[in-house]
Amino acid sequence: MSTPVVTQQPGTVPSAVVSPTGEWNSGLCDCFKDCPICLLGLCCPSILGCYVAHKYGEPFLLGIVPGGLTGLRTHMRLSYGIEGTICTDALSICCCGWCEVCRMAREVRLRAGAYH
Repeated sequence: MSTPVVTQQPGTVPSAVVSPTGEWNSGLCDCFKDCPICLLGLCCPSILGCYVAHKYGEPFLLGIVPGGLTGLRTHMRLSYGIEGTICTDALSICCCGWCEVCRMAREVRLRAGAYH
């Protein structure tokens, strides 16, 4: 019997462009760069979390599963070449949740070319 050889890893990372600076493209409190995202994050952070997960290419329910946003932020940070640790990901989501989800939404939209 022969064992099948895996030639391709499952799943894809949408627009995994490495950040030249190793940082997020917007700050944690840069909500005025995208007011609709900020308002949605303030009023319905769970819906925005689902939106971010969907736009990033993950199941949309990841935005409301406990620990899902931390995992999503870690995956996003690693695939985009942004410096940080899992600990800072968890602390950012726990302490500044809706601001962090807004920043993640801005990052996904920027990487997808939604901004001009």
